[in-house]
Amino acid sequence: MPTTKEYRDLILDKLDLLENISYKSMMGEYLLYYNKILFGGIYDNRLLIKIVETNKDYNLKEAVPYQNAKPMYFVENIEDKEFLKELVVNTCKSFQNKTNKKK
Repeated sequence: MPTTKEYRDLILDKLDLLENISYKSMMGEYLLYYNKILFGGIYDNRLLIKIVETNKDYNLKEAVPYQNAKPMYFVENIEDKEFLKELVVNTCKSFQNKTNKKK
């Protein structure tokens, strides 16, 4: 079941404490970016975040976005905007660290 535009808009509204949030539509689902870093997506009306070292302490449940995909963290608490901001920033730190090491 593809994600609805209403749910996409709800998630984007919940992420409004972060500047530079963008998304790309992909086969009825949405990839989410923060400062051009892919950190997760919206799949079947669920907010899923990539599993990285910097977000393991949140103890989130794992979920598979689609068949044969790597597991991601399922974010159930979408009402707490401060929590979402912290989660996204900490998730993206892992990707920034990898980019800096390559340079």
